[in-house]
Amino acid sequence: MSKIDPELKKKLLKESQTPFKGLRRILWIAFSGSAFLGLLIMLSKSISDGELHQKNLLIQFGACILFPTLLFFDRNKD
Repeated sequence: MSKIDPELKKKLLKESQTPFKGLRRILWIAFSGSAFLGLLIMLSKSISDGELHQKNLLIQFGACILFPTLLFFDRNKD
């Protein structure tokens, strides 16, 4: 029959169902950090200048919502 260890088989099956999960999680964390840092910089510039670009601010808010949401949905369902 099969000479593969059952634990290894289970791990390989799980990896085949969700490939590159670790890489995706690292990217979601990096993109989330970048979005929040960009929002912080944008807000500090708008406070000092008083000039606020609505479209850019909405893009930053959208990124600050999107990437942590993707990270949340990519978590383990166990």
